[in-house]
Amino acid sequence: MIVAASLDIMGGQAVQAKKLVENLRQDGIRADFLPINPRPWGFLFYLTKIKYVRTAVVSFFYVASLLRAVKDYDVIHVFSASYFSFILSPTPAILVGKLYGKKTILNYHSGEAPDHLKKWGRIVIPIMRMADKIIVPSSFLVDVFAGFGLKAEAVFNMVNFGDFQFRKKTKLEPKLLVARNLEKLYNISCAIKAFEIVKKKYPQAKLVITGCGEDEKNLRGLVKKLDLQDVEFTGRVEREKIFGYYQDSDIFVNSSDIDNMPISFLEAFSAGLPVVSTDVGGIPYMVRDGFNGFLVKQDNHRALADKIIYLLENQEKAFQIIDQAREECRKYTWESVRGDWFRVYNDLGNNETQN
Repeated sequence: MIVAASLDIMGGQAVQAKKLVENLRQDGIRADFLPINPRPWGFLFYLTKIKYVRTAVVSFFYVASLLRAVKDYDVIHVFSASYFSFILSPTPAILVGKLYGKKTILNYHSGEAPDHLKKWGRIVIPIMRMADKIIVPSSFLVDVFAGFGLKAEAVFNMVNFGDFQFRKKTKLEPKLLVARNLEKLYNISCAIKAFEIVKKKYPQAKLVITGCGEDEKNLRGLVKKLDLQDVEFTGRVEREKIFGYYQDSDIFVNSSDIDNMPISFLEAFSAGLPVVSTDVGGIPYMVRDGFNGFLVKQDNHRALADKIIYLLENQEKAFQIIDQAREECRKYTWESVRGDWFRVYNDLGNNETQN
C-alpha cells in the first residue's frame, strides 16, 4: 500500500506516489493507493471548508481508512513531509502498520529535515525508528539522517520522459519559468527581483510563475511595487496541463532557501530547459554547477540574474548544459530506479528492522 497525498494536494510527493503505483502495477505487483487527504462523504465534506475543523475531519477519515485497509497488505509504504505534517500523515500509518504487524517504509522527502529533526527530534525520531526502512530521494538526506543516528537509504525520484516532450531549440529566448508552490521557503521573491534585472537588459523578457500558496499575495505585491510587466501568475495548474508551460518556456529558475531534490528540476531537464538555481539543501547533489545547470548562493538575486543573462548570451554553452542535463535525467527513470525499489521491498522479507 502506497500512502501519500493525492493530486488534490499538488506537489512532488503526490506525483511520485502516483508514478510509483503505476509502475509497480505494470510490473505485476499489487500496489494500491491510500490518500492522506481523503474526501469526506456527505455533509461532512462541507466541514472541510472550515479551518482547523478540516484537519480534524480529514484526519478521522484517514485513520479510519488505515484501520480498515492496512490488514490486507504486506508492506505499508508511506510518503512523508516534515513538522506537523509528519504527525498527521506518516505517524498514523506507521503506528497502524505496527499494530497489524506489517512491514513499513518511511519515504521522507522534505528538505526541511535538518531543522525538523533538530527541533522535533524527541517526538519524531522514536517514530521513525519504528519504520523497517527509511528511504530518501537524495544522498543529502542520507547524510542528514545519519547525523541524527538514523540509517536511511537513497532511491532517486522518478521522471517519465514521455510526459515531457524534449524540445530542441535553435535559440534561447528570455522566457523564464518558476514552477514551485508559492510558499516562503521557495523564496520566489528572489526570482522576481532577478527577473527585474533581466527585464532591463531584455525588455521582451517574460516570467511565468505556476502554482499557488500562502505567499501569493506578497509576491503579487512585489511585482506591483517593482512595476514589472510580463509577469504571469497562473494559479494552480493541473498535472496534465503543466507540460505546456515547460514547452512554452526557455529557462527554468529556482530561488528556494530550503530544498531537497525538486521534481520540477527533473521535469525541466527532460523538457530541455536549462536550470538556474540556488545551491541549497540537496540541489548540489543533482545539479553540477556549469555542467548540467548553474548554481548561485541563497537569496542572491543579482547572481541569479547574471547566470540567466549568461545563458542568453552564451547559447552554445546553454545547449551543452541542456544536453548534459537531459542525459543526467536518465538516472531518474523507472528503468533506472526499479531495481533499487525491488531491492528495498525484497530486503523487508529477509531482514529484521534496519534502524
